[in-house]
Amino acid sequence: MPILSIFKSTVLLLVLLFSSCRGQEKSHKSMAENIKTDTIAPIVVGANRTPHYLPLLEGKKIGVVANQTSVIFKKTGHTHLVDSLLSWNVMVKKVFAPEHGFRGKADAGEHVKDGLDAKTGLPIISLYGKNRKPSAAQLEELDLVVFDIQDVGVRFYTYIATLQLVMEACAENNVPILVLDRPNPNGHYVDGPTMKKEHTGFLGMTEIPLVYGMTIGEYAQMINKEVWLEEGKKANLKVIRLENYAHGTSYHLPIRPSPNLPNDISITLYPSLGLFEGTNVNAGRGTEYQFQRFGASFLDSTKYSFSYAPKPNFGSKYPKEEGKKCFGTDLSHINRMDAVSLKWLIDAYKNSKEKDKFFNTSGFTKHAGTTALQKQIESGMSEEEIKKTWQKELKTFKKIREKYLIYD
Repeated sequence: MPILSIFKSTVLLLVLLFSSCRGQEKSHKSMAENIKTDTIAPIVVGANRTPHYLPLLEGKKIGVVANQTSVIFKKTGHTHLVDSLLSWNVMVKKVFAPEHGFRGKADAGEHVKDGLDAKTGLPIISLYGKNRKPSAAQLEELDLVVFDIQDVGVRFYTYIATLQLVMEACAENNVPILVLDRPNPNGHYVDGPTMKKEHTGFLGMTEIPLVYGMTIGEYAQMINKEVWLEEGKKANLKVIRLENYAHGTSYHLPIRPSPNLPNDISITLYPSLGLFEGTNVNAGRGTEYQFQRFGASFLDSTKYSFSYAPKPNFGSKYPKEEGKKCFGTDLSHINRMDAVSLKWLIDAYKNSKEKDKFFNTSGFTKHAGTTALQKQIESGMSEEEIKKTWQKELKTFKKIREKYLIYD
């Protein structure tokens, strides 16, 4: 049966009522109870706009870059994009999985293995294992690659690095790529230190700020037109845009985008608390409040009234400071943020009893994108003084960014 006939009979897939989605874990309050969403027409994600892309897939051999967030929303829940495409007789040949895997269960930094999807039997090719870029052989039989992953708009969140490497592979092998756009929950601002060229890698492949204020579709266009792919190549790229989205729109993610971002509070705090990943301070991993608290056994207990002890759990087999009493700060009731905060990082450093062991210098530089930030904190600069040093590069980036914005 032709795909066009199928999608006409399934018009319910075109409605996204994100307020009714129930994929969010409820082990504690979600940010939806603390942040009021905008009273506008419901956002329609790219995957739900089937009339705009199903005709492009008909009769073609498809590879899909996807994880647990790659879903089509319905009034009563959601279905995975891959399952939906197969039900519509789209010839999906293989799935490419990013960090955390196709079902999103691997720890941060844990290698993801190739295999078969238990539900569909499709081959799964890991892009976070032996290789992070599809090979020519893996793309050889494909006519088109579909990329659909929920991002959170932070440079060191590795899904945009995967996007860039997939685009690069597609450009090199003359395979078109289709990006199904999704909202950026941190898309309402641009802030943070800018990545320096000499420190680029998988935690930041391009010279962009820590928070870049673009959807993944907008960012894909920037990668392509700013000629950031190897050898100056450009991908044959098409973006299926969102409906009813603006950069200032509050967006509740109904499915956690990775194991250690369980709710909206963790996502709004991630740009700021994610910098602790380059230190020996625990940022909530090994608790049910990942990226909603920080602490360490070597922070001065007289300065902090809050404490906790990290233990292995879902998404964190070996958390920092495992089993130790960590003194720090609970941030689980913070409001939606519109800037990167250095307050907590500076505070923790000042109250560290082992300052020479506070930073994991190599890891911190990869996350910050520059050696300057560590030196500035160690020298005693205030948050305001440090942020002033970012402004020239932020202004330059914002001018470039303007050219690729699809949404207001």
